Amino acid sequence: MAGSPPGAEAPPAEWWERLAARAIEAFVFGVLYYILFIALWGVFRTVGMLEAFDGRLPGVFAWLAAGLTYTGYDWWAHYRRGRTFGKAIMGIRLAPPHVASRALLKRALVYPGPVMLMGIPVANLVAGMLLFCVGLLILIDKPLERGPHDRLAGTRVVKDLR
Repeated sequence: MAGSPPGAEAPPAEWWERLAARAIEAFVFGVLYYILFIALWGVFRTVGMLEAFDGRLPGVFAWLAAGLTYTGYDWWAHYRRGRTFGKAIMGIRLAPPHVASRALLKRALVYPGPVMLMGIPVANLVAGMLLFCVGLLILIDKPLERGPHDRLAGTRVVKDLR
């Protein structure tokens, strides 16, 4: 189809499918966060730094590490397979199938990249609002249902009809 948007052959994924895919991934990376937090809490307690910054240091570093891991995974999974494990479970994928690595990195830094900031006081409010706005923009962008991260990369999330 000449002049059609990327991935026009497949219908867009429903908002709840996208939300469920992210929720599945958030659960897994949330577990990673708690494991990192407990480990870092033990390390900071052992070296006598637990009380630095009112005891927030383990949480900040755990959020940063888990957020960086999630962002890196999001980029890698979309680059290698066109979808994350959450999208695979929900039967959705990115379209078009082969997107440039740089575009996918930009996509991952816009969403879920702000998760890296969630452990930093005040920055977590800004990051939370940004993530909320991304979800809201997906809901109001009709008929393509693309968020700013999708627009930046030139992608859509579609039902996997393969």
